[in-house]
Amino acid sequence: MNAADKPRCEACRTEVAVPQFTMAFQPIVDVDSDTVYAYEALVRPTGGGTAADVLAQINELNRYAFDQSCRVKAIELAAQLGMRSLLSINFLPNAVYQPAACLRRTFEAAERVGFPLHHLMFEVTEAEPSRDVGHLKAIFTEYKRHGMITAIDDFGAGHNGLNMLADFVPDVVKIDMALTRDIHKDRVRRAIIASVLSLCRELHISVIAEGVESMEEAVVLRDLGVRLFQGYLLAKPALERLPPIATGLSERIRSSHESSLLERHEAALGRRA
Repeated sequence: MNAADKPRCEACRTEVAVPQFTMAFQPIVDVDSDTVYAYEALVRPTGGGTAADVLAQINELNRYAFDQSCRVKAIELAAQLGMRSLLSINFLPNAVYQPAACLRRTFEAAERVGFPLHHLMFEVTEAEPSRDVGHLKAIFTEYKRHGMITAIDDFGAGHNGLNMLADFVPDVVKIDMALTRDIHKDRVRRAIIASVLSLCRELHISVIAEGVESMEEAVVLRDLGVRLFQGYLLAKPALERLPPIATGLSERIRSSHESSLLERHEAALGRRA
């Protein structure tokens, strides 16, 4: 350890107060098989409220302790709830100083409750600032070395998306809801997502569509090639439990798609008459 790293590592070990919080879980669903691909752990205040209420209390002094506590809480709850799918956890890259050392509590928690490391997926948002590319790349490399899945969250929400894709080549890309919202009404968004899907197929990256709330959105996204969905159409987040998912979605999407094709065909016939 060099002199520059020592103060930061000592700060990491310092016990500091973090806000009281728990986790809600929202499923990410494979609509072709009507099965849960993963559950994302979403921070919530224990007394009720939103994630923003918790995050507003995070600062430079408690950032590391909070990030570590979130990982442990998510893993403990996932094990208690009997989760068998992937568990997706958001992480703060600026709260990770030395990747190997900062993963110790994660490993300890997973081993203690019997949760497999290869069932962990770590998300970093495109909009989350990082110290530098090298630092975040080291974090991704360490996660992958231990068989954990890496993901870029909110893809398309910031201005670094393609750079992050090139620098880190994650296992998963989560397309931001700003691009999926009302996609059935917007040919520009359809073209953008089609291009992202083509790129990800070339790089063997799985794609999740976030914020899917309507059947119309789901039909267009599935038609483009997306099969992993997250959003209120599938299930809302549930506090400290695993919410049931909407079943038969694949058949409903197929049925809606066929109805849409029939309507367009009849409209085309009407215009030609």
